Amino acid sequence: MREAQSKIGRAAFAIGDDKLRDEEGRIAALARYQIAGTPREESFDKITALVRDILQVPICAVTLLDRDRQWLKSIQGLDGTETARDVAFCNHTIMKREAMIVPDATLDARFASNPFVTGDPRVRSYAGVPLCSPDGYNIGSLCAVDTMPRDFTAAQIGILDKFAALVVNEMELRTIAQRDFLTGAGSRRAFMEAAQKLIDRYDRNQRVSALVMFDLDHFKKINDRFGHQYGDKVLKAVADACDDVLRSSDMLGRLGGEEFGILLPEMDADAAFAVAERLRTQVSAVRFGWADDMRVTASFGVAALGATQSVEDWIAVADGALYRAKREGRDKSVCSDHLPALA
Repeated sequence: MREAQSKIGRAAFAIGDDKLRDEEGRIAALARYQIAGTPREESFDKITALVRDILQVPICAVTLLDRDRQWLKSIQGLDGTETARDVAFCNHTIMKREAMIVPDATLDARFASNPFVTGDPRVRSYAGVPLCSPDGYNIGSLCAVDTMPRDFTAAQIGILDKFAALVVNEMELRTIAQRDFLTGAGSRRAFMEAAQKLIDRYDRNQRVSALVMFDLDHFKKINDRFGHQYGDKVLKAVADACDDVLRSSDMLGRLGGEEFGILLPEMDADAAFAVAERLRTQVSAVRFGWADDMRVTASFGVAALGATQSVEDWIAVADGALYRAKREGRDKSVCSDHLPALA
């Protein structure tokens, strides 16, 4: 059987094949999960282990495709965390709405010279089902791989379909757990994990990023005057105002109380300071129908990523700039002019 129409594929056709050609939208959909490049997790490993046992294949993986990398969120039968995207079988899977079946890779012109076919692990057969997000983007795949030629049956593809749906459900649940229930911003845990990823990327290839920390000025007075219920409304309105300014690749996180952090990938200190100023203006422009005379302001601290030892170091630098903004009168942005020295 050369191709098998999957249940996921049939459902996805209703969404529209134009999304198969929308690479920017696909990358944004993947970014929303904040999952590419993160460590293995037991919930995904359980799924790939079950698929490997049920389909009797030596290798099974959950893969995620970003612009130039295939990230192995879970893999059974091989070691590793990533490959180049252009040699990934799953790079072809995400271009389809149905399962991709390769009975013998040595006889398929797309893969006969692939390094994973001609060299280790000597891939011969492959079955992959796209991982389709609720908004219709294929962000990766669940794949089963054998080192011998084989035809995957319709029943086996049906099993892959069901487990692929479980993978997407796990990603959705993971996203919920990583969101602050009140504001919709990232949770503190999710924010810290995303910051660590940027630090790791900087250590590998010196790609710039910046961190903005801010908190609301005199927020206690708002709670004291109107009550915590309306204080919560203020926090939600501020988070929404920030979302209107930020890019899809940026991350807003609520770190506690009225304190927020923003991760700005591929942005230097000057550009990040300009973003902080736009955010400061946006926050001060928020108005509330239940208190026409109330004006909310925030103070911002900016720190470019450099030779920091940890996420905590980076936050401490941005916090230092934030506290300086507080001392200098609030409703202000301050850019840090130093980074902590390595021990």
